[in-house]
Amino acid sequence: MAGKTDLRRFTGFAPITALCLFVLYAPLVIVAVYSFNESTSITRWGGFSLKWYVDVFTGPDAPKFRAAATNSFVIALGAATCATTIATAAAVAMNRAGRFRGKTASLALINLPLMVPEIVTAVASLIFFITIGFKTGLLTIFIAHVVFCIPFAYLPISARMQSIPDTYEQAAMDLYATPWEAFRLVLLPLMIPGILSGFLLAFIISLDDFLITNFVKGAGIETLPTAIFGSVKQGIKPNIMAISTLLLGVSVVFVTLSWFIGRAGQTKR
Repeated sequence: MAGKTDLRRFTGFAPITALCLFVLYAPLVIVAVYSFNESTSITRWGGFSLKWYVDVFTGPDAPKFRAAATNSFVIALGAATCATTIATAAAVAMNRAGRFRGKTASLALINLPLMVPEIVTAVASLIFFITIGFKTGLLTIFIAHVVFCIPFAYLPISARMQSIPDTYEQAAMDLYATPWEAFRLVLLPLMIPGILSGFLLAFIISLDDFLITNFVKGAGIETLPTAIFGSVKQGIKPNIMAISTLLLGVSVVFVTLSWFIGRAGQTKR
């Protein structure tokens, strides 16, 4: 189309793209491949085997990883639910409340966790909890995850709302529906793909987080990423590669589902 530049025509675009993809994904591929290594060596291939995946569930470290995985999934589920609820309310306010004082500042505040370096958020969260005398543990992890998951849930929900004309709600209210009924019976069902997409994205962001969790988790509390990190400090073992591959697989599935659900919602419209 006129007015658009095809970046693929620029000299060197293809090799630079290939190099970036290689740097990003080659380590992940190597970890996934060696998780099926028969040998205990992490550098020498000894044949194909699933024993390290069996070891994750039945080996000596299995109870530790099972408890950490339970913490991760419970926190991710709760944080994603709360973050999605808040993000949905924020999206409705931003896209249906018209212009109001502080709208730009509110939007910037919602997206602030995306712009602030994660290490700064982690340190600030720890200082905040210490200052108010809040004991670090599962609850502090949950609160921190809710806060930084909100913008990730907000983006697909807001994008979905922007694609829905407000004439639907106006037509409903012309037929004597109250604003709440117009939202609940008309707008909310149309927002479901965006809400599900935002929930899945927030869930996997919470599940995979290490840095903020490591700062606010407290002694004796582990999530799956922090448990993996703790085991790696004692030496990289093949079972760590196996559990990392499983976590990577879960992440890929959830991100893919989030993308397809969001895309399906746009297509149906």
